[in-house]
Amino acid sequence: MLSVLIPTYNYNVSKLIATIHSQLITSSVAFEIIVLEDGSTSKINSSNALSNTQIIENTTNIGRVKARQALALKAKYDWLLFLDADVTPKSDKFISNYIDAIALEYDAYFGGFAYYKNKPEHSYILRWKYGKTKEQIPASTRNKLPYKVIISANYLIKKSVFNSVNSKIEDNKGYGFDNYFGALLQNNKVKVRHIDNEVYHLGIEKSEVYLKKKEQAALTLIHFYKTEGFNNHSNDLLQLFSKLYQLNLVWLFSLLYKFLKNSMKKNLLSISPSITILQLYRISFMCNAYKTQTTL
Repeated sequence: MLSVLIPTYNYNVSKLIATIHSQLITSSVAFEIIVLEDGSTSKINSSNALSNTQIIENTTNIGRVKARQALALKAKYDWLLFLDADVTPKSDKFISNYIDAIALEYDAYFGGFAYYKNKPEHSYILRWKYGKTKEQIPASTRNKLPYKVIISANYLIKKSVFNSVNSKIEDNKGYGFDNYFGALLQNNKVKVRHIDNEVYHLGIEKSEVYLKKKEQAALTLIHFYKTEGFNNHSNDLLQLFSKLYQLNLVWLFSLLYKFLKNSMKKNLLSISPSITILQLYRISFMCNAYKTQTTL
């Protein structure tokens, strides 16, 4: 019935596998767990003695999009549960919550993200604060605009639907493909349901690393805006960019980035970063990238 698919790169997933496996056994459903070591240089996940569990290895890193596609091709069941390596279920009913949700007859279910209350070290504050503000959202809110908050670190989807939608994402190792995946779900009229079945996000990056990833995500949006139009979507950043483009104001925000990027970065890498400034940084960076023809 259920294939649990976990791509990983140099991250120990032993505890995650054990937790999921225990819940699957309790649920009494047919299952498998497949871990894909995507070109990892370590051997921390090289063996596992749990039933219905296998670890496969890529000799080279193929990136998140292709790794998930490879896992889907290996899966033998009709429902795919994708989990990122750096998460842990919030509830001991995590698996049963997803199994119960299937009866609602949607094509995909997104469980959501959660963050621990205690603040991390100051060098990790930006990622934690953004997650608490923009990602830790109850299902009741997410369901109002079901394609807006698409977090691929924790979701259940029909295998046939995933293969149809994910195959349309081109081969690219960039960051920020959740936005594009959400747009594809919307364009293909996939029936999406959000439920309160969160995982805690454990692998919080340092602020410098996360800011680079947000830049990469902006470049990903620019790429698809240029190549595919990206008209039917619920992404706030792209909607704002489209409006600025229509009003011929991209140049102004590009100029804003050039003059204020250092002061904005100083705030974002501080002990008390502003999410409002992060949003301003993202849109101005995006406009500047568009104006200077930055490509992935």
